[in-house]
Amino acid sequence: MSSGPDELELDPFSWAFHENPFPVYARLRAEAPAYHNPRLGFWALSRHADVAPAFRDWELYSSAKGIALEHEGEASASASFLAMDPPRHDQLRGLVSRAFTPRRVADLEPRIRELARSYLRPLAERGGGDFIEDFAGRLPMDVVSELLGVPVEQRADLRTWSDTVLHRPEGVVGIPPEARVASGQMVVCFIDIVKERRRRPGLDLISALLATEVEGERLGDGEILGFLFLMIIAGNETTTKLLANALYWAWRNRAQRKLVEADPTLVARWVEETMRYDNSTQIMYRTLTRDHEIHGQRMREGEKVALLIGSANRDERVFPDADRYDILRDTRESLAFGVGIHFCLGASLARLEGRVALEEVLLHLPHWSINENNLERVHSPNVRGFSKMPLHLDHPIRAGRLVSPAE
Repeated sequence: MSSGPDELELDPFSWAFHENPFPVYARLRAEAPAYHNPRLGFWALSRHADVAPAFRDWELYSSAKGIALEHEGEASASASFLAMDPPRHDQLRGLVSRAFTPRRVADLEPRIRELARSYLRPLAERGGGDFIEDFAGRLPMDVVSELLGVPVEQRADLRTWSDTVLHRPEGVVGIPPEARVASGQMVVCFIDIVKERRRRPGLDLISALLATEVEGERLGDGEILGFLFLMIIAGNETTTKLLANALYWAWRNRAQRKLVEADPTLVARWVEETMRYDNSTQIMYRTLTRDHEIHGQRMREGEKVALLIGSANRDERVFPDADRYDILRDTRESLAFGVGIHFCLGASLARLEGRVALEEVLLHLPHWSINENNLERVHSPNVRGFSKMPLHLDHPIRAGRLVSPAE
C-alpha cells in the first residue's frame, strides 16, 4: 500500500509511528475501525468496544499461531502459554499462577523496596544519571530473576539480549538477524540454568516447574524454556517501560506531578493512568479461526488481527477527554493487562513493582528533571517506551544523605 500525505496507514514497524502512534489510532477509530493493511497482511481493531470482546473470544481470535505479526513459526516458539488456546493454555497457566497468588506477591514488597533503594541511593548521590540504565532496567530484572532463580552474573546479559530481541532497525519488517541471535543466546542461557536446577533444585519457580506434573506428565523442556523467555521479556521489559513512561508523563504534566508529590498515596493511581495513557504493550495479535464480518469488512479465516491496546485505552467513547493525562480518572476499563483468559498473569506483580519503585523515586529523587534532547525511544512493533532517559536532580543530594518528603 502506497501512502500519500493524507492516506491512512498503520505500519507497526515504522519509527515515526513509534514516536507518536496516537494520531494514527485516532484516525483508525474514526475512519477505519476494522482496518486492513494488505502490504503487511493484517487487520486491526482500534475501538475499545471491539478490542475487549476480541480478547475474550479466544475461539474466534486464536493465540495458537503466535501473538506477533511475524510468521507463526518465528513468533510463537518462545511465547509460552501466551501462544496457546485451551485446554493446554489453562493447564500451564494454572500451574504457573501459583507463583502469583496475592499473598506471594505481597510478600515480595520488602525485597522490591530494598532493591529499589539500593539503586536509587547512588543515583541520588551522583545528582542524576540514566534512569533506565541505572534503575528502571535493573529493578524488574532483579525481581523476576530472583523469582525464577536466575544467577546474578547472568542478568546483565539477559537484559541486553532482551532489548535486542525487541528492537527493530529502521526500515526492517519482521525479525532482524541480530534479534534471532539474541533469542538463541537467551535459550542457551536458559538451558544451562534448567540443567543446574535439575541437579540442584531450590525454592525458585524454575525448580517448582521441573517438579510439576500435568495429567501425570512432567512439563517438556520446550514448555519450560518458553515460559522463561516470556518471563524475561514480559516480566522485565514491560515494567521497565512502565516506570520510565510514568516518570516522563509526570514530568510533561506538572500539575499531575505535583499531585503525587503532595500525596504519595496517589502513586498507585499514577501507575494505572500511565498504563492506560501510554502502555508498555501497545499491540497484540490474534489469528482468525473462521471468516468474520465487522464494521462492514469481511475478515477471512487464517488472517492476522492486531488488537490495538494503545488505541482502545485512548477511546473517547470509554474515557472522556482520553488524550488528557489525569491520574485521578477512572481507569477500570483499561485494557493495559488485556482481558479474558490471557489477562496478564503478572499484573499484580507489575502493579506492586510500579507502586513501590515510584514511591521510592519520590523519596530519593526530589526535584528531578529529564534531559529531553537526549531521550531515546525503543523501536519495537509491540512495545512502547524509552531506551535512554537522562535525568538530573535540580538540587543534588550530599553523598550518603537522603532527603525525606518532609524536607
